[in-house]
Parts: sequence; structure tokens; C-alpha cells
Amino acid sequence: MALTFYWYPNCGTCKKAKKWLEENQVDFHAVHIVENTPTEQTILELIKNSGLPAKKFFNTSGKKYREGNIKEKIANASDEEMAAILATDGMLIKRPIATDGQKVTVGFKEEVYNETWRSE
Repeated sequence: MALTFYWYPNCGTCKKAKKWLEENQVDFHAVHIVENTPTEQTILELIKNSGLPAKKFFNTSGKKYREGNIKEKIANASDEEMAAILATDGMLIKRPIATDGQKVTVGFKEEVYNETWRSE
């Protein structure tokens, strides 16, 4: 099954992850995270399947995160409230996100990709 790969083409980390997927011949469908921001429901599924706290899905180093005072807004927010905020702007979402519908990786660490996406 092809991965869904949410990315932002100008993001250096996303480029590294895409290169890794190509070099390891992983079949994937690239989705521009800003032009096609995942829906609130999709984000909730990604959060659930990742096993990570919802706060890990925020691009905390991004300009919009800082300017929007998002840290304060999500301090006591539920997963649903955080997903609603994330769905408003793809630039708020930590990237890249790769998923096969069950497993989810957020960001790019080569060792995590090796463990999660390398086909044997």
C-alpha cells in the first residue's frame, strides 16, 4: 500500500524524507500540506494511529505558531480542539507526516524511517 506523505516542498526536512522514500523505493503519494491541509477528522486519525500526544503535531518552530500564540491556546486543549486548530493552516503542522493508514511518523529521523517504512 502506498504511503500518504504530507509535506511542504520548501521544507529541507521534507526534502530529506522524500529522498529517503525514493532511494528506498517506498511507494508514496505526496500531498502538499498547505495546499491540501488535512481535515480535522484526518488529523484526529493521525494522532490516534501515531500513539503520540497531539501537541507533537504542531510545528513549534514555525512563524505562525509563534505569532498565533498557539502554545497558550493548546496548553489545556483536548485532542479535538488541537486537531481543529491544526486543520486551519498546514503551516501549523509538523512535517513531514507519513502514514500507511495504520502507522504514522511525524518529522524525519532516518532511523525511524528505517524501522517503520523500509520494506524487507
